[in-house]
This record gives sequence, structure tokens and C-alpha cells, in this order.
Amino acid sequence: MTVAALPEVPASADDLSVWPASTTRLPHGGLAVGGVSLPEIAERFDTPAYVLDESEVRERCRTYRDAFPDAEVLYAAKAFLSRAMVRWVQEEGLGLDVCSAGELELAVTAGFPPERIVLHGNAKSPRDIATALRLGVGRIVIDSPSEIARIAAAVGPHGHQKVMVRVVPGVSAGGHDKIRTGTDGQKFGLSLTDGGAQHAVSRILGQPQLELTGLHCHIGSQITDVESYLVALRRMVGLLARIRDTHGIVLPELDMGGGHGIAYRPGEPALDLTLLARQLRIELIGSCTTVGLTVPRLFIEPGRAIAGPAGVALYRVLAVQHTGEKVFVAVDGGMSDNPRPALYGVRYAPRLVGRHSTAGSRKATVVGRHCEAGDILAADVDLPGDIHPGDLLAVPVAGAYQLSMASGYNMVGRPPVIAVHEGAARMLVRRETLDDFRRRDIGD
Repeated sequence: MTVAALPEVPASADDLSVWPASTTRLPHGGLAVGGVSLPEIAERFDTPAYVLDESEVRERCRTYRDAFPDAEVLYAAKAFLSRAMVRWVQEEGLGLDVCSAGELELAVTAGFPPERIVLHGNAKSPRDIATALRLGVGRIVIDSPSEIARIAAAVGPHGHQKVMVRVVPGVSAGGHDKIRTGTDGQKFGLSLTDGGAQHAVSRILGQPQLELTGLHCHIGSQITDVESYLVALRRMVGLLARIRDTHGIVLPELDMGGGHGIAYRPGEPALDLTLLARQLRIELIGSCTTVGLTVPRLFIEPGRAIAGPAGVALYRVLAVQHTGEKVFVAVDGGMSDNPRPALYGVRYAPRLVGRHSTAGSRKATVVGRHCEAGDILAADVDLPGDIHPGDLLAVPVAGAYQLSMASGYNMVGRPPVIAVHEGAARMLVRRETLDDFRRRDIGD
């Protein structure tokens, strides 16, 4: 249903800065995204549910294409993937970065050209590798020494596969220790400092069926400063120069990964994409000029920055409990559909939608329905003092790493994904039901 917007109110009183650009206010405290009322979506599709704004996804893809016109922009599928998402990304001119045979199969069967897909991951299974070769994936990123022989053997003596090497450049960046991947001492990649990356390059060059096209690095996630990327880029260019000097080859590609930080709550910092694009280009040209290298084609892999701000999670309040001075607001979802707060302390800004409250705000902690003390969706957030069972809460910036990380804990079932676009809502991914759990359980 298409809805009309109300006049804007000052951001200081009602900040929608982290919501999709299409978000508008409705009478009686409601919100609409993509021209569709969130309370109406909750009534039609039930809760919990994820709402994904197609226009926001597409506009963010275009923003990346405009910021990096000479680069290969790959959408990181692990943030969120569905057949519709595959189509949107393809139509907006992006490639794909996948981490498993499952993501790869879904993308290719949805019509995405496999030559525009990059497969990586720190522990690729035989199925991952076999699927990549069968479908003709564009590049495989080698993450460990053992993968060199495994991939070469799977390709066979008369086959051919383009590969890259994931390098650990020794740069610490990211919003939490658990998502910092650019330093030594963690599971990803081959170290620049101990010579592991250089040794891997030498071994790959000795495998004629493997074509080394370039280097890959990913320094972390939820990064909001540009300087970390520039430091990593300088070190990667230095390695490209050493490869040229040692082996007499100039690798034509350099993948700087993703991890571009976004704001989850009003006032939080986000990575300046325009600044990143400009500074990366300046640094890449300058560093290559200094060492006498031809400038390689740049790859980047945004995921969260495209899907995250396009999503909104909807929950129904089940209970409100006052324990001393603390208020717990329990909803019909939780860590089964969003484990990120429990995993690494992500903070969200939930909002009451569907009715207007004149009550003053007070601090409350939004918790899930699961049998875990750590099942907390949003700690110490401002909510109306009269919040009660039956109320509808909406959580913005819910498009990335929520449904993709969801589980079957307590057999609650994963929520559906509802796309909104130009006043219409349609289901992209249906709700997981008890029948789904029954069908998987084939024992006596």
C-alpha cells in the first residue's frame, strides 16, 4: 500500500539519519519504508520480519560504481544473499564475492555470470573447490599453503584457473577484536612479515595450470578510518614490486577487500566513501610510480555498506519486566535471528512504531526470547516509558549479517525477508516453520 508522508520534523527531535533514505513518518507514530507502512508489513507478514528496501540497495551499488569507476566492485555475499539480491547487484553492474559452494550455487543458478565471481575463505572444502571449478568461477583466493596443491590437483594437468593470494599486511583495523583480520596471529591469509605470502607466490608460479592474477587482502570489518587502508595498500604495492623483482612478472590485479564501516545509531561515525576512493587512487598511483610498477586494476568488496542500511528488523513486544531499576523489553525474536550483539557487542537504536506515545522516555534493554542471559538485542536504549506487550519495535540498519548468521536455536524459525519498492511489498525469503524442522529430522 502506498502511503503519504508527513512533514519533516527536526532531526534533533526525531533522528532518521541511519534509516533508509525512503523512510517517511506517518500519522500516529508510524513509519513507512519504500512507500510501505511498517505496521502494515507486521500485520500482513507477522513478526519478527526483515524489511529490505530495494531502492536503497540499488542506490548504494550505484554510489560505489560512481566512486570507483575504474575498479571492480564486488558485493560481499556473506552480508546477505538471496536470488533477488543477486539480480539487483548484477543489474547495477557489480561483481560478487562468495565464501562457499552454497553462496556460489545460489548466485549462478539465479543467473549471475560465474566469471564475475570471486571465491575465498580460510578453509575451503573439497565441495567448495569442486563447485567453483565446475561452474567456472572467475577467481579463487588462496588463503593457505595447502590450498595451492589442492586446487592445482582439482584443476588437473590440462585445466586452468585464475587465482589470487590473500596476504596479511600487518594492519590492525576494525570495530572489534573478533573482526580484525589484517594482523598476524589469526586464521586468515598468508603473512607478509614472515615470508609466507612470498613463498606461496613462488609455489603458485610453479603450477602451470594456476594463473596468478594478483594479491588480495582484507584488514577487518566496520572500519571507519581511511588511513588503515592506505597503510595496507602501500605494503601490498611493496609486495607486488618484490614479486616483479624476484620473478620478473607484474601482477595486474590488487583486491583491497571491504570492511567499510557504517553507522548503526545516529551520531556514530561511518567510512567516508568519497574520501576513501580518492585517497586509494592517489596512494595507488603514487606508490606504483615510486617503485616503477604499472598500476594494477583495483578490486573492492563492500557488503555491509550496501545491505546493512537497507534493512529494518520488526519485532513485537511480548513482555515488559521491571527488575529493580532496570526495564527489560522482551520481543518475539532475539539471538536466533541476530547473534551479533552477543558475538561482539553491536549496538542498535530500536524505535517504537505503530502508535504515538506521549510518555517520557526511559532506559530499557531489549532482550530476545531465548534461554540465554546474553540474548540481548539492544542494551540501555531510550524507549517510551509506557511501552507494553503488543507494541511494535523497528530496528534500522538490519540488512547485513543478521539473517545470514541466523540459527535454528530453540526451533523458533528464521524470519522472512520482505522487499519494499515504490509502495509495494513482496516476500523474498519465506519464514522458516516447524514443518521445515520436522522435514530435516529423519530419525525414528
